[in-house]
Amino acid sequence: MLPRPHRTALYIPGSKPRAIDKARGLPVDVILFDLEDAVAPDEKVAARDILASELAQGGFGHSLRIVRINALGSVWGADDAKAVTRMDCDAVLLPKVNGPADIDALTALVPALPVWAMIETPVGVLNAAAIAAHPSVAGFVMGTNDLAKDLGTRKAPRREPMLFALGACLMAARAHGVVAIDGVYNAFKDDAGLSAECEQGRDMGFDGKSIIHPAQVEITNRIFAPTEAEIDMAHRQIAAFEAAQAAGQGVAVVDGRIVENLHIVTAQATLAQAAAIAALETS
Repeated sequence: MLPRPHRTALYIPGSKPRAIDKARGLPVDVILFDLEDAVAPDEKVAARDILASELAQGGFGHSLRIVRINALGSVWGADDAKAVTRMDCDAVLLPKVNGPADIDALTALVPALPVWAMIETPVGVLNAAAIAAHPSVAGFVMGTNDLAKDLGTRKAPRREPMLFALGACLMAARAHGVVAIDGVYNAFKDDAGLSAECEQGRDMGFDGKSIIHPAQVEITNRIFAPTEAEIDMAHRQIAAFEAAQAAGQGVAVVDGRIVENLHIVTAQATLAQAAAIAALETS
């Protein structure tokens, strides 16, 4: 089975039928149907029924359908969680996860769905490994806006103040086989800035990036997919290594660089990701 891509994770307000309908035609890998920040307090109760109705209509293609509820400590969280059990979705996203106990509280209300965790507090970052190890957790989404607020950081072009948190959460996710999605880029008309941040997240190892506007889809999808050069290199590494093995050698050389078995594992993963994306685009 080909791996599921998670290049783009688009937030869509659960209270806006027109926005939800537009998402049906977008080539995004994940849709984060939001009942939290994108929904005004006086619309939160009605948003549950709106979202349930829209999800029941289907039409979201290959997109993974994840519902972000309000925090369980809020006045809406528990009822959001109960409503999600009646929605046609793939997972539930819990905001402001500080530790495994928060996941336990959610799974007591939503026992049948995988849980994705928003890591957006200093405590959550410090407990990332324990959160990722929870058997119900399938993914992390970085909440970099809330985290920056709590840390008191200033905006930096290369996100230097955020690198420890991003790295710690990515390490935890990789240690426990959890998907890791980078935080949003707020300036949705700044293509150059978005590209730079996507490239940074991709180079760190994130599976994809959460986005806030359809205008960000094309750039994010492209940058979090293997390039033609990477695909070509993967093919050449595999061919050279197979030839070296056939000749009784343990390593190969491609473009002046040693190629060992570990490089072949990476090359095979690159080709599998490219094949999975191609299959989505032609389905």
